[in-house]
Amino acid sequence: MNNNTYITFKKQRELGDILTDTFAFIRTEFKPFGKVFLTIVGPYLVVMMISLALYLYFVGNQFNFLVEQSETAINGLLTAAILILYFLSFIMVYIMSQSTVLHYIKSYIEGKGETNFDSIRADVYAALGSFLGLGFIVIACLVIGFMFCLIPGIYLWVPLSLSFSIMAFERKGISDAFGDSFSLVKDHWWISFATLLVVAIIVTVASYAFALPTAIYGWAKMGILSGALDAESMMDSFKDPIYILLNMIGTLAQFVLNIITLVAGAFLYFNLNERKNFSGTFERIQNLGQNPEN
Repeated sequence: MNNNTYITFKKQRELGDILTDTFAFIRTEFKPFGKVFLTIVGPYLVVMMISLALYLYFVGNQFNFLVEQSETAINGLLTAAILILYFLSFIMVYIMSQSTVLHYIKSYIEGKGETNFDSIRADVYAALGSFLGLGFIVIACLVIGFMFCLIPGIYLWVPLSLSFSIMAFERKGISDAFGDSFSLVKDHWWISFATLLVVAIIVTVASYAFALPTAIYGWAKMGILSGALDAESMMDSFKDPIYILLNMIGTLAQFVLNIITLVAGAFLYFNLNERKNFSGTFERIQNLGQNPEN
């Protein structure tokens, strides 16, 4: 590991520094992180992609009125089963991605730039139950918050998005991670909101870039671009192999781009933690004269 490329997480940063260091970390750790990510998350990602392709295909068959009624009923049952599989695999991919990114960063910090795959994988699976439990609680709170009014949902989004970092880096339980997230952003809610919002905009715009080919191809198949709307082509487009492939690429790109959000969230967590607890500063003082800081 080249010491010149090591990025210190435990220090205070402004918004611009968080964005710069997020992309710098992803760029320098792209190969080793990619290998770890694909090894741990890859199997779940494959299941999710296959279930997505099957779901799109069977949904296309549901729109085909020339299919026998009995066959349509069978397709409906298969579609429901595949949809459940896709939903479960989607949750697993999201949680495993969250945990893998954070535990990779944790190993990176502990090894001063060096990571240990075995410890990362062990930590990811050891924390799987806690991450799933916290994930359901966070989703439930955000859904309720946005249902009643937009403002409570936005307010909850900021601290709860950092609760996973607290769980990973501080080894906290579900209730402690949930509660401490509100204490962490206290007095720093606006800068935290601005950071997460900017990152969300960047990721959303990039995601639309990957989703655009799917939309254009779908419109072309249905005749929207030419002005000659064809109902039969509209039905067939849902099970078109190219349309399904483009959907899979767009979905995969969204999960890959979400890594930017997770890394930025880790930098934001350490920024807030440093402002409140000065843990990184104390570590550097203790290491003076022992290991020169990179």
